[in-house]
Amino acid sequence: MIVAADYPFLDLMWTMIVFVAWIIWIWMVIVVLGDVFRRRDASGAKKVIWTLFIIFLPLIGVLAYLIANGDSMAERSAKEARAQQTQFDDYVRSVADTGGAAAEIERAKGLLDSGAISQSEFDALKTKALAGA
Repeated sequence: MIVAADYPFLDLMWTMIVFVAWIIWIWMVIVVLGDVFRRRDASGAKKVIWTLFIIFLPLIGVLAYLIANGDSMAERSAKEARAQQTQFDDYVRSVADTGGAAAEIERAKGLLDSGAISQSEFDALKTKALAGA
């Protein structure tokens, strides 16, 4: 029979700390390897060397990469985030509502006032805008 006293609280805490540290380590290696392969300014050979360095000497490899490329990692990450935000903003603008029927009628009225369309064309546009609303 297993008793709770066989695994004291401090051992449990130590196990949790080690587990969390292991997860952080795996996350850090993935981030560094992701940055290695995302770089546009590094040749394929340089990427292979960094990858092998990280695989065969993980602690030294990751720390060396962070020391050598830490600032440029942050710049690349910020640049990528800005590009994604710009792409998202453009997409939202492209699918956003154009103002509804009132805006379409207003544009058609402007065209009518400028003489670009006739009264019958304005009425057709107005009917179409109201039908779509």
